Amino acid sequence: MGKASSDLTGGCGCGQVRYELTNNPLFVHCCHCTWCQRESGSAFALNALIETTEVNITAGQPVLVKTPSESGQGQLMARCPDCQLALWSHYGGRNTLISFIRVGTLDHPALAPPDIHIYTRSQQPWLSIPETAIQCEGYYRRDEHWPADSLQRFYSVIRQWQQENPS
Repeated sequence: MGKASSDLTGGCGCGQVRYELTNNPLFVHCCHCTWCQRESGSAFALNALIETTEVNITAGQPVLVKTPSESGQGQLMARCPDCQLALWSHYGGRNTLISFIRVGTLDHPALAPPDIHIYTRSQQPWLSIPETAIQCEGYYRRDEHWPADSLQRFYSVIRQWQQENPS
């Protein structure tokens, strides 16, 4: 992401809930799995992953709704309490440490193009992915694809959580 994080603002359809990202996303997934297709009502879901501490709610308050997920671990989906638009999710196994921001809820979604296309084995046959794009038939190994600074930020959040929540 080349743009300054101050450009990364967004919100729901009715305007009740607004947010800003106080840092650039760690990584952006374009997921073509059938579950994301069903959930989004489209050919894929586009999510910008970021530390939840970097999501600043500037107006309103989303509600967290537990919904099923393909993994079976479920997800907590942040939705506007009025228009019910999905703003971001917290997927099972990650607690609420990382938010998966729905890129389409950004005021300028073009600022968060996908870094990777995942689950391409179930992409719609009429959808063309650029040949230059990184593609995986399933999921991927974070350590192989994320930039070093994003990995550092991610593991810092994990270490902090582990220190605060010893087993």
